[in-house]
Amino acid sequence: MKELSYLNKYLWKYKYHLALGLLFIIISNIFQIIPAQMVRYALNLVGDNILIYKSFQGVDLQDNMYEVFAASILIYALIILLMALLRGVFLFMVRQTIIVMSRLIEYDLKNEVYAHYQSLPLSFYRRNNTGDLMNRISEDVSKVRMYLGPSIMYGLNLITLFAMLIPYMLSINVTLTLYALIPLPILSVSIYYVNNIINKRSEEIQISQSGLSTFVQEAFSGIRVLKSFIREKDSINKFSAESNNYKNKSLRLTMVQALFFPLILALIGLSTVLTVYAGSAQVIEGTLTFGNIAEFIIYVNLLTWPVTSLGWISSIIQRAAASQKRLNEFLKTENEIVSTHNKIKVLDGKIVFDKVGFVYPDSGIRALDDISFEVNPGESLAVIGTTGSGKSTIANLISRMYDTTSGSIKIDDEDIKAYEVVNLRSQIGYVPQDVFLFSDTIFNNIAFGSQEFSEEKVLQAAKDADVYTNIMDFPEGFNTKVGERGITLSGGQKQRVSIARAISRDPKILMLDDSLSAVDMKTENTILNSMKKIMKGRSTIIISHRVSSAKLADKIIVLDDGKIVEKGTHDSLMDHDGVYKDLYEKQMTAEETLES
Repeated sequence: MKELSYLNKYLWKYKYHLALGLLFIIISNIFQIIPAQMVRYALNLVGDNILIYKSFQGVDLQDNMYEVFAASILIYALIILLMALLRGVFLFMVRQTIIVMSRLIEYDLKNEVYAHYQSLPLSFYRRNNTGDLMNRISEDVSKVRMYLGPSIMYGLNLITLFAMLIPYMLSINVTLTLYALIPLPILSVSIYYVNNIINKRSEEIQISQSGLSTFVQEAFSGIRVLKSFIREKDSINKFSAESNNYKNKSLRLTMVQALFFPLILALIGLSTVLTVYAGSAQVIEGTLTFGNIAEFIIYVNLLTWPVTSLGWISSIIQRAAASQKRLNEFLKTENEIVSTHNKIKVLDGKIVFDKVGFVYPDSGIRALDDISFEVNPGESLAVIGTTGSGKSTIANLISRMYDTTSGSIKIDDEDIKAYEVVNLRSQIGYVPQDVFLFSDTIFNNIAFGSQEFSEEKVLQAAKDADVYTNIMDFPEGFNTKVGERGITLSGGQKQRVSIARAISRDPKILMLDDSLSAVDMKTENTILNSMKKIMKGRSTIIISHRVSSAKLADKIIVLDDGKIVEKGTHDSLMDHDGVYKDLYEKQMTAEETLES
């Protein structure tokens, strides 16, 4: 319950739903208890007067007595029917308050978790896999909702019904009450253990099903590879093994579930037998009536489900506590990327790296070591290096996805940490190396980069990224759906749409992280020529392993293993033998070979 105490703020928020739900539960239980009393009155009426009725056999008075009996029984029946209808109405109201409350809290909790996810830094997502994050916001929140809804509803019903009914039963007859209640604790404990076994085996099935789904998804995604290597039979055999494992786990669960209802019915039957046994002895002694026995049998049946639900409730609370603990771990994770002064301003675009070092917190890999450079407003800088040299880390630090381990970064002569994070990122256009497009239209994907966009701005961004013609060739033009992760577009088209998305927001700082790696030389040159216009008036960081992209920049730095090994302009670096010149010549030779 310590973990679930986090939800108290939501219970307080919806306290009126909870209070009304409790009131409706009490009223519905009153309408549940009264019919048993009506049954007692009806049976006693018949039992007490049946001999008198028979003694008037053949006399007109017997018919009059029959009419009185029939009218009285009808009245009792109508009262019982009315009570059932009223109970149904108030049970509906119970669900409209408590279950609705649980749904409202589920909505609030999911929004809170998702909003918190959005606020967490990039390092958080490197430490946690996507499936786990999705599971916590869906499965874990659903388990918590079961505690907030059914668990609270049935728990309050159990408490109020016991509080109302047990004292009343004891007031009628203590011995009969004790006999009637003997099997109920056994029933509750049995259900608790059986339910735990069911939950455990259900979770095993979920894990098995998840593995089966993952296997099938991977097989379908890699169907081309499967067919190319003629591994269909092997894939079928593996699927059969996974499917057989799922079948066996399902059969084990079915066996336990088959014991569930027989166990309940057996213990209910035992309770009924004990009630009749103890009641009959007292009827013979004259201390009880047949109506009392019937009344107690009804009470036993009334208590059966609440007592049965006690074990179920305990299991739900345990699962909800475990789920809420997982949620609390995330909700208590704080974002270390915070602003020191919440400075908000329109940037000029001056960038200064002063002896910057960075070690990835999750892996401990040193990505940058003593990096220093300066980019003035409107200037461009090319960062060249091989894979793993630390190029992309520079882009991550400028957009404050991470904070430096040592040294400092200044934007417009202010420490980058002083800026309000949203204000800073809103003025940076970033084209990532790993292009991600949403399952939406091309127009919306390009417009995604800007808070305020116009059709003219989107079209111009597409033209500047040299993707306008490709888009117009599609039957639906800019309204073309790109599919999941942009699957309907080629690699080059996706990169150019990503470039258009970055420049559509008219950023003060533009960062291209190896954004031309999936285009050919001709398209690259076309885009680079367009980029000359785009880069005017804004600071640009061109990150690439291709030296052809570097010629566009005012300055060039060459990285190797996180350190700057060369810096200067294209011409100055070509004037002496070094890493840049060697890389340039190798790439030019490779391109000439490809063209020939």
